[in-house]
Amino acid sequence: MGRVTTSTADLWHHYGRARADSDRAVPDGFYWAWGQDAGPGAEVLGDLVGCCVGDLGAGAARHAAHLAVHHQPGRVAAVDASPAQYAMATDLYGHLTPRLRIVHSDVVCHLHAMRGAYDVLYSVFGAIDFTDPRELLPAAAAALRPGGRLVFATLAHYLSGALAQPDVVAADVSAKTPDGAEAMMRRWVLQEHVWTTLLEEAGFTRITSTVLPATAEGTRTADTLLVKAHLPS
Repeated sequence: MGRVTTSTADLWHHYGRARADSDRAVPDGFYWAWGQDAGPGAEVLGDLVGCCVGDLGAGAARHAAHLAVHHQPGRVAAVDASPAQYAMATDLYGHLTPRLRIVHSDVVCHLHAMRGAYDVLYSVFGAIDFTDPRELLPAAAAALRPGGRLVFATLAHYLSGALAQPDVVAADVSAKTPDGAEAMMRRWVLQEHVWTTLLEEAGFTRITSTVLPATAEGTRTADTLLVKAHLPS
């Protein structure tokens, strides 16, 4: 799911593997909320008919597969840097080619290579969370066509309940290497005004954000910050 910001081996190796063993279906719904059980759906992205759409840090590509099947885009690119996630996505949804293109690449590198190619870019707790936004957001702006839009869901606060950062600061979060050893990766959990400033600096306008409250209680639940921004036409 996005750019692994450490030299350690693939830290997404284990993510989603249990689900992939039992659930190979294209999802019927698209959710932005952390719990993946409520809130607005794909309509937040706008009309996708004929559009070139990019999922940044797509993981197993479930969201991208839903869009490819149900929303008539010209093409959806599911981009992820993790070899394990790329292999999983290809196994699950490779049959949806050519409408769904599964891409194994560092997200920032991919965006730089796709200058002016996309109408819509989005991230659902993907690359936006795990890539330095000072690198990713300008790259996203460069990859969008005039009038294009970026939509992303990110944590509104830490899973511990601690407040999001008031500055562009990443936190170390725990992860596991393919052999199960403990490791760390960086995650950006930023306050709304920080995201707004970063987006403006990258050239985005018409920036809106909404907090989607958690639908359950527990130690791993969180509110979601849903952000939408546009490039000038």
